[in-house]
Order: sequence, then structure tokens, then C-alpha cells
Amino acid sequence: AADRSTQGLVTGYYEPILAGSKTRTARYRFPVYGVPGDLVVVDLVDEHPELRGLGLRGRLEGRRLVPYWSRAEFEGRGSANDGVVPGAPVLAWVRDPVELFFLQIQGSGQIQLESGERLRLGYADQNGHPYRSLGRYLIDKGELTLEQSSMQGIRAWAEANPQKLADALNANPSYVFFRISESSDGPFGSLGVALSPGYSIAVDTRFVPLGAPVFLATTMPLSTQPL
Repeated sequence: AADRSTQGLVTGYYEPILAGSKTRTARYRFPVYGVPGDLVVVDLVDEHPELRGLGLRGRLEGRRLVPYWSRAEFEGRGSANDGVVPGAPVLAWVRDPVELFFLQIQGSGQIQLESGERLRLGYADQNGHPYRSLGRYLIDKGELTLEQSSMQGIRAWAEANPQKLADALNANPSYVFFRISESSDGPFGSLGVALSPGYSIAVDTRFVPLGAPVFLATTMPLSTQPL
């Protein structure tokens, strides 16, 4: 960590599986997007190594590079186009916007098709906006207590408050775009290789180089069993 502390928070990662379809239906009507054609990636790390980890995302307005659309702005662009954002490829359709939201948080997952086939989705890019916690937003609004702000608690709140859901989801301006992965080895990490269950960890590259070994001493989730 930045303060050189040897203590930290360990969080879990999993690969969600969402029921979905390759075509839009009455049941599956929320699009999972690939990288939009108007997303511009600015990478100056070769000339400015101090900018590593600070890649910029934007779009062009004439000759000006401006911030890319936030979550609310991006999805709002599809409102006049039958719900599909122009210039953004749709990889699949799912039935639940909250499940799609959690898929974006995890950064990869699978779509279970009714044919029995599964599409494995990997992280492709992001709109450049910072991530804001949905749980924290609901706590700050007095909608949930800290104890209720688990994934299950958020799902239950969403089902009970559909009229408030859009504003809650849009409180997180970050939006993740996916690619279809042909690999059967599992989701890919930042190094471009499949993650190893129980061993791979996420790191902040400002403090831990990618690929560096890390000694971790903690316990299994909700358990005293050593990990």
C-alpha cells in the first residue's frame, strides 16, 4: 500500500454466469456491449512512464478530445434507437440490469444460452470514469444499512424498488465493455493469461508490479480456516 502497511483488505472474485441470448427477446432485453467505435484510448506511457496506470479514455468532438460518456449518458444514447447505443456492438442480451451491473464490476463472466452453449466474456475496456460503489450509495441515501449492503441485499433492494434502480445504477459513472473469449481456461487477467483459482490476485500496479510474487496470509471467506 502507499503507506507501506503490511495489512490490507482481501476481497473475493468470481465469474458470474448470466442467463442470456444472442438475440433480443421479450425476456432478454438488456444489451452487453463490446467496445464502442467512438471510444478513444490515449496511452502516453512510452514517452511518459510516470503516467503508467493513468490511461485516458475519451471521444472526439471535432478536433477536441473530451471525456467519454458516463454510464447514464452512454445508456441514454440508446433511448432513441430502440435501446441500443449507436456504434456499440452488442455481444449478448441478458434479462436483469443488476446482474449486468455486477458482471461489469467483476470484469468477466459467462452468458448461459438456452441452447446450452456458454459465451465467455472477458474485459475489453472501460469508459474512463471512476468506479463508485452501489452499496455505499444506497447506505448514504439511507436505503440500506452497512449490514444489508451485500450483493444479496442489493439484489433484494432492487427488486423492491424498481423505480429507484436507474438512479442508483447511474451513481456509478463507470461502464465496462467486453469481448468474447474463445479460451476454456478461465477469465484472463491483466497479464493476458488465465487466472488461477485460489492463487491469482488483483494488485495496484502503482505499488506491486504485474507478475511479482506476493505473500498473502489471511483466512477463507467467513471462516477462520487459514488461506
